Amino acid sequence: MEKAKIKASQMFILVVLFEMGSAILVGLGVSAKQDAWMSMLLGLAGGLVLFLVYFQLYKYYPTLPFTSYVQKITGKWIGWPLGLLYIIYFIYCSTRVLRDFGELLTTTIYFNTPLIVINSLMLLTIIYAVHKGFEVIARVGELFFGVIYLMASIGFLLILFSGLIHLEYLQPVLEYGWKPVLITFYRGTITFPFGEMVVFTMLLPYLNDHKKVKLACMGGMILAGINVTITCAINVATLGVDLFQRSNFPLLTTIGKIQLANFFERLDVLFMLYIVIGGFFKISIFFYAAVIGATDLFRFKNHQKLSFPIGLIILIASVTIAANYAEHIQEGLRVVPVYLHWPFQIIIPTLLLIIAFFRNRKKKTTST
Repeated sequence: MEKAKIKASQMFILVVLFEMGSAILVGLGVSAKQDAWMSMLLGLAGGLVLFLVYFQLYKYYPTLPFTSYVQKITGKWIGWPLGLLYIIYFIYCSTRVLRDFGELLTTTIYFNTPLIVINSLMLLTIIYAVHKGFEVIARVGELFFGVIYLMASIGFLLILFSGLIHLEYLQPVLEYGWKPVLITFYRGTITFPFGEMVVFTMLLPYLNDHKKVKLACMGGMILAGINVTITCAINVATLGVDLFQRSNFPLLTTIGKIQLANFFERLDVLFMLYIVIGGFFKISIFFYAAVIGATDLFRFKNHQKLSFPIGLIILIASVTIAANYAEHIQEGLRVVPVYLHWPFQIIIPTLLLIIAFFRNRKKKTTST
């Protein structure tokens, strides 16, 4: 592992930027219709419970990343392949996020620019950041955190004063009962974005004050969850359920409707600037976790040697993962949550915690 240490405030900021990253980009909870905001709150609650699982594993092995302590819990013959699978999972997640942001830019601004060019430019910046190390990523997060919130505040005020919000679009509450909300929670919001905190099992040892891990991470999740829930409610209240469900990028559509005093309009650039910043941190954290995981498993002395090869894999995969954006979205909605997110975010960590609990209890009894 890299010998880096960050402050609790930096970890808090990284969690917020990571959780909000691509969650605001896409229309989360669309299958719950006007109750999408409720599924987001349920997802936040479920995500906090999941993080307690990750946190308890961290407490058993506070100086080790996931790829190391999984071998101590299950043994080398099971733990090493399992660690490798998680590295592949982190690479796949960063690939999907890179494709999301590349598709957004090519379909809204850079119409004639190939996807590979957009993705290459973004990934080169991220490779450089990963090469420099986790402390640099954390410091850049501090720098951009204020920028993100300034843009978000300006956007919210402009939407409010433009008279675009129609609270009646959020009614009737629970028109179809709890079933759509619970299905959306099960298939989506618990795993994306909140279950993705599993990537921080690789990063928690970098925090310089171990006593503040729980506060920093759960505080960041709560703030990000509230922000995403408010954004979801604003999208529905502005666009209505039908347009909210049809739009590939609901927040972009919402911001595109801003017209105030025949002066403030065409503010898509604010959204694009946020997207570039959010995408940078989301991809960087998944990417960095994959790099240090591979460094740990394959016993490299320096993580920098792996940043470019893994980056090249992510870049190639991002343009070959799906034939088009529609296929990419369908894969993300139907296949990824059930066959990838649930096993890697929920099932495997829970089983590991159960095994770790009995292993550590047995050690305590033998030592006494």
